[in-house]
Amino acid sequence: MAKFQIVLSDPETGKAQKIELEGAKAVPLIGRKIGEVIDGAVLGMGGYKIQITGGTDKDGFPMRPDIHGGVRAKVIVSSKPGFKPKKKGERRRKTLRGNIITEEIVQINMKIVEKPKKKEKEKEKPVEEKAKEEAEKTEESKEEAGEKPE
Repeated sequence: MAKFQIVLSDPETGKAQKIELEGAKAVPLIGRKIGEVIDGAVLGMGGYKIQITGGTDKDGFPMRPDIHGGVRAKVIVSSKPGFKPKKKGERRRKTLRGNIITEEIVQINMKIVEKPKKKEKEKEKPVEEKAKEEAEKTEESKEEAGEKPE
């Protein structure tokens, strides 16, 4: 069975957290591509939208979005991910992994795209409750001023 180590980053706070998925919980991720937006319920975070940004396989080869399929391939690259050129225009043949998550993938990098909307209870109070609160405030202010409430 598949076992994934998920690195989930939050762009707003700049923090990342590590989540481990095994067995039946990891199956929904197999066959997904880099760049896909998935529901956070897969990771136990209902209401979140999460985007797959990359990953590495069991031997440490990085996934690359422009290599199609779940295969490992030797390709000539001139930029990131998978190669950092030392000179301008430098190219090299590197072994990289394709853009589809397979069982050989060990680590999957993800980022939060959308958070659940918070319910604002105070702003959405019914009109009757607002009227009662205002009436109580006016009665209290009259009592403090020495007037008798009606």
